[in-house]
Amino acid sequence: MIPAVSDETDAELVAQAVRELARRTRFPVAFGGLVEDGEVSVTSIVGTRTRSLEGLRVRPERGLGGRAMSEQRPRMTSDYRTSRQITHDYDGFVLGEGLRTLLAIPIVVAGRARGVLYAGAWEQSPVGGVTTAPAMSVAEAVSTELRIRDEVGRRLQAMAPPSPTMTASRREELRESFAELRSISASVSDDDLRARLGDLERRLLQLAGGEPPTTTGPLPHIHLSPRETDVLACAALGATNAEIGAQLGLREGTVKAYLGTAMSKLDASTRHAAVAKARRMGLLP
Repeated sequence: MIPAVSDETDAELVAQAVRELARRTRFPVAFGGLVEDGEVSVTSIVGTRTRSLEGLRVRPERGLGGRAMSEQRPRMTSDYRTSRQITHDYDGFVLGEGLRTLLAIPIVVAGRARGVLYAGAWEQSPVGGVTTAPAMSVAEAVSTELRIRDEVGRRLQAMAPPSPTMTASRREELRESFAELRSISASVSDDDLRARLGDLERRLLQLAGGEPPTTTGPLPHIHLSPRETDVLACAALGATNAEIGAQLGLREGTVKAYLGTAMSKLDASTRHAAVAKARRMGLLP
């Protein structure tokens, strides 16, 4: 697994994936990169004997990696020099390193090729499911991380800090974003990634701050469990128990139970009152 690091750049993400690819496939050479200006710029290389692969930039549909990206599936050759299935635009790089076996795995995000990872060997090596499965797993981990980064960046960019003139539609968009983020977080099993999503939730709550409280005096400290927050965030958008269950993967009765405990903690007789009080306390945007 490629652990998530909050301040990790895309290049560092690829570098970590390349190291993991070499470790899991046991190919001696691994390299890869992401699309920049319409081409894949290889930014990470491990295990080489020469510097021939440095500066390699791969265009879609050209070479083994370009074909893997255009077809959005792994491609391999056990004899690169004589292969007739690919263009040989990059022979100077690949053959300069002396690679004979080469495996290319595309990094696909939302139906679009965003990069490619390679694993290679200097001799002819059989490549089957035992090799391609872990390689595809590494590429999928990168794809998932990039997808989350894209979504987080899009939503944060779309939101301006709240102000007294913040429009109702903008605030509603923020609330929808928070509810969707809670839904994504509920489906994630990786502890590090869930912690990152939790940090983002807190940032969204800070962005939602500034609404004047409708009650006087200090508000009591109330702690909602993650699931209680999940269902309350969905309820805040007007979703029914059945719709909340479908979104969070819960039974309708389970949703009702979580709403009940949240309402009890918030001392609210209805879900609408619970949502209103949670917002005043900064538990929901």
